[in-house]
Amino acid sequence: MELGSFILLVLPALVILLVLAKSIVIIRQAEKGVVERLGRYKETLDPGLRVLIPFIDGMRARVDMRETVLDIAPQAVITKDNVGITVDAVVYYYVTDAKAVTYEVANFFVAVSKLAQTNLRNLVGDMTLDETLGSRERINSSLRTTLDEATDKWGVKVTRVEVKEILPPKDITEAMSKQMKAEREKRATILDAEAYKQKQILQAEGDKQNAILVAEGDRQSAILRAEGEAKAIENVSVAAREYFVGNAQILKQLEVTQAALQQNTKLVISDQSRLINVLGLGEELKEISGRR
Repeated sequence: MELGSFILLVLPALVILLVLAKSIVIIRQAEKGVVERLGRYKETLDPGLRVLIPFIDGMRARVDMRETVLDIAPQAVITKDNVGITVDAVVYYYVTDAKAVTYEVANFFVAVSKLAQTNLRNLVGDMTLDETLGSRERINSSLRTTLDEATDKWGVKVTRVEVKEILPPKDITEAMSKQMKAEREKRATILDAEAYKQKQILQAEGDKQNAILVAEGDRQSAILRAEGEAKAIENVSVAAREYFVGNAQILKQLEVTQAALQQNTKLVISDQSRLINVLGLGEELKEISGRR
């Protein structure tokens, strides 16, 4: 009796807990919940605590609304000039309509991957190898536009497509490596020649500048020497004018006096005359004047 009573008490509690578990749903941030009622679409739930009718309403899917990266498997592609290459790409997208991505496509990831592979082969197939290697931006843009148009009805927005890697065959890779090496060596040779040319030009400019400076120094030195010589000549001229002319006059007077004395000519000389000093008679004249 006691066991029966316990079961009668516990069983309703379990049923209540089960009903609550079925009716209370928590939608996380950056998610949306797709709800069905008796197998048909009912509504799309936003993040937060939501209550459903047990056994009638059910959660069909939780859709992540964040931007997601889908890695496209490497594809073997033949270019326009019949070169087999391997192309690898990634697709960036986010869901805009949770209902459409749930009901409009059975397996979105497989559908987008196959669609990207097909369009990638079509794009690269219309290009040569050189165009493919140099047209990544063009491939990215064209593929993004194509995928965005195709996935719009699925409630998905393709934001970017990036070609990660383009691998040519091994023999072509080796040939390209040799070509790049030769090109680098060519550029190095050109740079060496240009550096040598610049060195010679700079050296010639230096020699020219040095010669100009030496010539300028010689010119300045010659000018200074000429100025010094001119100054010396000027000093000699001044000295001659100041001293030689007077002495020459005195010498001439002495010569006249000597000639007169030889002829016993009497001369009257003023005691103020310079000739007295020249003849050394100044002191004697003073003595004679003192005796008087």
